[in-house]
Amino acid sequence: MATENTLLKIKKSIEPYVGKRVKIKANRGRKKIFEQEGILEKVYPSIFVVRVEEAPDSIRRISYSYSDILTETVQLMPCPKEKSAN
Repeated sequence: MATENTLLKIKKSIEPYVGKRVKIKANRGRKKIFEQEGILEKVYPSIFVVRVEEAPDSIRRISYSYSDILTETVQLMPCPKEKSAN
């Protein structure tokens, strides 16, 4: 069983990425894997929210709990820095 301390450590490890581009890989069951890039928008006591642009005029917000990361249902990875055009 996950302790409250473990979930707090996961939250603290995610907080530096607020406002930055991240890659989400989520297991939706029955061999369905959702992979998307978005912006980590908010971090709350029990959940975090990622804003995903599906089309130029369509924005979707997806929330996950820290226990999703603990159980490896969701993986959250920072996107590599974008190279500036010279």
